[in-house]
Order: sequence, then structure tokens, then C-alpha cells
Amino acid sequence: MTSRKQVAFSVLDLAPVAEGSTPADALRNSLDLAQQTEQFGYTRYWVAEHHNIISVASAATSIIIGYIAQGTKTIRVGSGGIMLPNHSPLIVSEQFGTLAALYPGRIDLGLGRAPGTDQVTAAELRYDRMRAAQDFPNEVRKIQQYFSPDNAKAEVRSVLSEGAEVPVWILGSSTDSAYLAADLGLPYAFASHFAPQQLIPALKIYRENFKPSAQLESPYVIVGSQVVAAETDAEAEYLASTMRRSFLGIVTGRRELMQPPTHDLGYENWGIIKDRIDLMLACSLIGGRERVKRELEQILAHTNADEIIVSSHIYDQQKRVDSYRIFSEVVQNL
Repeated sequence: MTSRKQVAFSVLDLAPVAEGSTPADALRNSLDLAQQTEQFGYTRYWVAEHHNIISVASAATSIIIGYIAQGTKTIRVGSGGIMLPNHSPLIVSEQFGTLAALYPGRIDLGLGRAPGTDQVTAAELRYDRMRAAQDFPNEVRKIQQYFSPDNAKAEVRSVLSEGAEVPVWILGSSTDSAYLAADLGLPYAFASHFAPQQLIPALKIYRENFKPSAQLESPYVIVGSQVVAAETDAEAEYLASTMRRSFLGIVTGRRELMQPPTHDLGYENWGIIKDRIDLMLACSLIGGRERVKRELEQILAHTNADEIIVSSHIYDQQKRVDSYRIFSEVVQNL
């Protein structure tokens, strides 16, 4: 692997709420994780947007980004992502323009189309959400316009955004998002940490159709992965039981706080659901250093990713930090 290009590595955080803790605890853990991953050499710390999920505290994404940015010094902080159809483009522009004014050169704006919640909740977030989702490309262009210096001449302005250095990213889990990112000449982050099925076709479409833009001259790809790294393969598999149970809850609609790890997940009772979850976790890296390195090399060989962004869904905060530390050591020693 000595000839491989240097790969950046970043954090995707959902501020998970563990059983026996509170959402406030989860947010404090996120800041602690950001401060430590900054020291480990991570490039960026992105916060996801989710709503009406008791195990996730990252609903008010832009507020959490400000909290993380204030408590760190150099790591880039941003959204992975803002689910744009849930929001007015003007409000998003004002929020991220404000963040850029407070933390210049450190804020990213990742935009996605999915609701980040169930359909009933999505309808409560924005009354015209379905229209906005269908008009997602134009909603992204509105964001770009609000960040353009030329918008100073417009009737409707987002003053703090105009000329602010906030890179816009397209996030997605399908080929539709790949076409959009390519057409707009924006960097592209694929959600292979839970939906890897269209990863390779989407990256091919993005790279083959990419149009250079004022923001980006050539394609730039981030690939997502669930990572549970530990000192041994056995310990990692044990810790990963928390993540697998979480995915079981997603598939079955069972809502619960993040659960402690277990040696017995009762796979014999999962039936075909286990196959579905295994497919969702196909890009996951679970193991000790050698296994994680070997499987990471395979992902990089297949995707030629410029950056990998990882989420470690681990119950114990120190074990979670350790996972990010071990992963950073693996990447830096490729």
C-alpha cells in the first residue's frame, strides 16, 4: 500500500444516547470525542440530523456544530448532513453563515435529501417538505446563491453567508445524488455506512460526469463506514453487538436507547432480518488492527476514496474513543 495516495479520515457523529444516560450526557460525550479525535489527526467532525429517535441527540444539528466548534481548535466541523427538505434554504444559509463568521475556515455544509426520520415527523418539520424534496437540486442552488458574493445585489439576502468560505457537499445513498453532485461540481459523500448497495455505481457516475466548478476542480469522494476497532478481533465483535442491535431496531421499528454489548444477540431468532442487516453493514470495519487494516485496504482499493468518514456506535464512551484512536493509527500506517 505504499503507493496509495494519502487518505484523509473523519468522524460522523449521531450523538448516541446510551441506556442509563441522558441526551445531555450524549452531547457532552460528543464534545469529548471531538476534542480527542482532533488530537488523533481526524480531518473533520460531522454531525448527522435525525428527529424523533430516542437514541439520537443530534436533532438541532447547527447548534451542536457550534458547540463542537467552540470546544475545538483546528478540526473542521459540519453537517453530515443537514436534511435540506426539512428546512428553508435561507435559514440554513443564515445559520451556517453565522457559524462561518464565528469559526472561519472550519465549517462544512453537507446537504442531504432524506428526512432523517419517519414520514409523520417529516410532515411536522416543514409543511411543503415533499415539494422541497422533489425540488432538491434547486434548493441546493438557492444555498449556493445565498453564499455567493453576488447575492449582495439580491432583494433577499443572507448577509453573513455572502462570500463566506463554507464548502457545500452533496450527501447521498443512491445514484440520483451522484448525478447531482457531478452536475454541480461539488464534493460527494456516500452513505455506505448503512446503505452500501449502490456505492460503486454511484462513484462511477459521479466521476464520469463531474463538471469542474468554482468550488472544486476535480472529483472528491468521501466513503462512509461503521468502525468498531479494538485491541483484539474478539473484543471488537463483542463491542459491535451494540451496533448490530441498533440496526435490528432500525429494521424492525423498535425504538430503544443504545444498549450495552452482549455475547449473545440471539441470531437464531432474527431469521432473514439478519441477512438484511449484514447487507447494510457490508462496508463496516470490525476487528483488531490487522483485520481493520486489511478490510480498509479492500474498501480503498474498490472505491479509490479520497477520504473515509467513520461512525463508531459503541456503548462505552472510552471504548468509543479507543476505537477512533485505533482506527486513526491504522490509517496513518497504511
